[in-house]
Amino acid sequence: MTSATAAGAPPTPAAPKSRKSVTGTRRTVAALFLLPALVLLGALVVYPIGYSVVRSFYDQSGDGFAGVDNYKALFTDDGIRTALKNNVIWVVFAPTVATALGLIFAVLTERVRWGTAFKLVVFMPMAISMLASGIIFRLVYDQDPDKGVANAVWVGVHDTFAQSSAFPKAHPGRDSPLQAAQGGFITKVPVHTGDTVTLPLVGVAPDQMPDSAEPAVAPKADPGKITGTTWQDFTRGKGVGTLGAPDPSEVGYAGMRIEAVKDGKVVASAKAAADGTFTLPASADGARLQLPASNFTEPYNGLDWLGPSLVTPAIIGSYIWMWAGFAMVLIAAGLAGMPRELLEAARVDGANEWQVFRRVTVPLLAPVLAVVVVTLMINVLKVFDLVFIIAPGSSQDDANVLALELYRKGFSEDQPGIASAIAVFLLLLVIPVMWFNVRRLRREVRR
Repeated sequence: MTSATAAGAPPTPAAPKSRKSVTGTRRTVAALFLLPALVLLGALVVYPIGYSVVRSFYDQSGDGFAGVDNYKALFTDDGIRTALKNNVIWVVFAPTVATALGLIFAVLTERVRWGTAFKLVVFMPMAISMLASGIIFRLVYDQDPDKGVANAVWVGVHDTFAQSSAFPKAHPGRDSPLQAAQGGFITKVPVHTGDTVTLPLVGVAPDQMPDSAEPAVAPKADPGKITGTTWQDFTRGKGVGTLGAPDPSEVGYAGMRIEAVKDGKVVASAKAAADGTFTLPASADGARLQLPASNFTEPYNGLDWLGPSLVTPAIIGSYIWMWAGFAMVLIAAGLAGMPRELLEAARVDGANEWQVFRRVTVPLLAPVLAVVVVTLMINVLKVFDLVFIIAPGSSQDDANVLALELYRKGFSEDQPGIASAIAVFLLLLVIPVMWFNVRRLRREVRR
């Protein structure tokens, strides 16, 4: 025993041993196994990135050095500027709305017995490819309400509150007493009490006439009033029927509005009965009879979802339909691991459900929400398929995004230098988001 040990001095600590692999694998063997993956990574990721960076500094032919001209085009070319603006809209709204919906679905489905089935239905769009989703929503947004689901619903809601006219194509025929005026029609001469007035029209297909329409009846004179008939003055067959007078096979314009106009003011009005007859009071004496434009309004055909003004929000809606399920599943997993005693403690302290959600649930889910938002932000920067498929050619320029513009510049317009510059710019946009995600993950590991 040495004197230091005898004096009670602490023993010298042994040198730390090098850490061995849990599986006992040597570093050389591990490197050999990783080599194929590293080669593929270099060939499929590193080399294309490097080549794109180099190519972005050359002109269209690839022989002449262009400097930063291709990068200047990113901010001067109208198509690329529109794509940049749309990408900002995508990054701001698509991840936010998808995450918010996922959060709402995840929280609410915890409270219902059929929550699992609901989650399955909401998550199912994730199993559909972008190509298939694009085709589905191209049909959903079709302008024709008989084909497009979106406009079928929209037109149904609109017509519940504002019925369109049954006579959009009606117009005067030959030798008619009517003439065009302010979108409708008006009699050429004034009428007086005791007169009978005939207002014949043509142009409405028989199957488009109102179900309530009945065979037209000739008006009967009334000394103190103005009477008349408005009807479909058309009978099939050459030389059949009398022009300007109701025939047995002709039906009245049921519900047609008639106004008496004197000195530019409406002094009386009436609606045609099922047989087309109408009666106006003595106050209409000396007035001209007008069929206002409201009788001839075209049926409401819904919104132009794929037009220049709505195409980007419409495509973002299809993206949210696909990815809200992804957000819901991740948030639901975070919700399942949340300490329930904290929620119960908040309720015991008197917090209502909204306060519990806002001040307890959301803060505890913040790491999960950050993962979802960052993942979706990276995803929307690369969106291409939905825009390419859903947007028709007439409005594709208005829906343009950077990934689509990259494709167009590289393959349609044969400008590989600018296409490479867009690719590098996209990479630079993604790097900060990925850096934030990596930092957050490291912080989570340290905890």
